[in-house]
Amino acid sequence: MKPVNLVLNILWVVFCGFWMAVGYLVAALIGFVLIVTIPFGIASLRLAGYALWPFGRTTVPKPTAGVGSMIGNVVWVIVAGWWLAIGHLVTSVPLFLSIIGIPFGWANLKMIPISLMPLGTEVVSAEEAERTPAGGPQRW
Repeated sequence: MKPVNLVLNILWVVFCGFWMAVGYLVAALIGFVLIVTIPFGIASLRLAGYALWPFGRTTVPKPTAGVGSMIGNVVWVIVAGWWLAIGHLVTSVPLFLSIIGIPFGWANLKMIPISLMPLGTEVVSAEEAERTPAGGPQRW
């Protein structure tokens, strides 16, 4: 990991990453309690780690994702996605009001699409995304 990414990740955890990760963990617990929604719980756990430590990593589309992921994303948006997207939006506002928080506010806004549609994507390191031809659009 690059030293700059380490510093950015530590600041991110202090300013907003911890609470956003807690939101994803709550969504994961709800997903695991309802047996049918275990795939949502798994996706939410993956995003909790990403929300906690995002710099140096990115999201890329899964080549094996199909119609099931699309249908699951529709259900996800209704059940948990919009709550998490609102959390990212609300968290970004105070970050934009401070000078040091502006980059973190933008990072929060960039996480809104993945919070709305987590199925059919995976979190990979930025180096791995550069090596693959299908590198994701949400590069940090």
